[in-house]
Amino acid sequence: MKNPLNIKQLRPFLYLMDEAGQATGYLVIGEKKACVIDTMNGHNDLNAAVRQITDLPLIVINTHWHWDHICGNIFFEGSYIHPIDRKIAEEYTSTPDFLKWLDEKGRKMPPFHDLEAGQEVDLGGKTLQPILLPGHTPGSILLLLKEDRILFTGDAINHHLWMQLDGCLTLEEYIKKLDQVMYLEEKADFILHGHASGPDDISLIRCLRNGLQEICDGKTQEDKPYTWSGGTAVQHNFTTAEGKTYERDDNVIVYLPEHIR
Repeated sequence: MKNPLNIKQLRPFLYLMDEAGQATGYLVIGEKKACVIDTMNGHNDLNAAVRQITDLPLIVINTHWHWDHICGNIFFEGSYIHPIDRKIAEEYTSTPDFLKWLDEKGRKMPPFHDLEAGQEVDLGGKTLQPILLPGHTPGSILLLLKEDRILFTGDAINHHLWMQLDGCLTLEEYIKKLDQVMYLEEKADFILHGHASGPDDISLIRCLRNGLQEICDGKTQEDKPYTWSGGTAVQHNFTTAEGKTYERDDNVIVYLPEHIR
């Protein structure tokens, strides 16, 4: 298969689903329900793959609206997403290009449902708490698995943060939003983000914040151009904390100079 789905069990109740290294989703299994967090690019029948692991009722949550986190929704009956990103997702999935992709797949996009920040999801012995963190997208959410101190962050906190896209906050605004969720350092031990191969120490959130502050403070002399499908931006390397465990050692924030203010 051109874009294989690789599934790795991290804990008895937790699976990491990697779609050809392009994006990562997760399966969390409670006593009564199971939850799929992000559905990736839709290359594989994710529902069928999950059903090889559990037959519990499923709930699907998208951490944000970007295509590499919602396209696999086509294999489910619906998903939950923050209402701000729901509006954007509905507009995006109604565009001619997306409708053409659906036609080629022979699928329909199921409905998005609102998931508000603080609206806890009870899986039975496992509780997911959504936390709004606008920045990468206007309605990005984190999901705190309270009992096991694991924080699912989508693309809002990772080793390769994109802040050059339409809809991203300015870097100074994002720092303020991050400061509002720093209490999570006391609530979680590990981060699992949307392009991961394994867990990161919770300190990644502060390391990322420090990197953003460096950019805002003008410490950008070594920053280099970053070319992507939408044009050319700038990349800034940030460092992680010594003595902590991370799933990778390259750390980059991509931004536009005009987004510093």
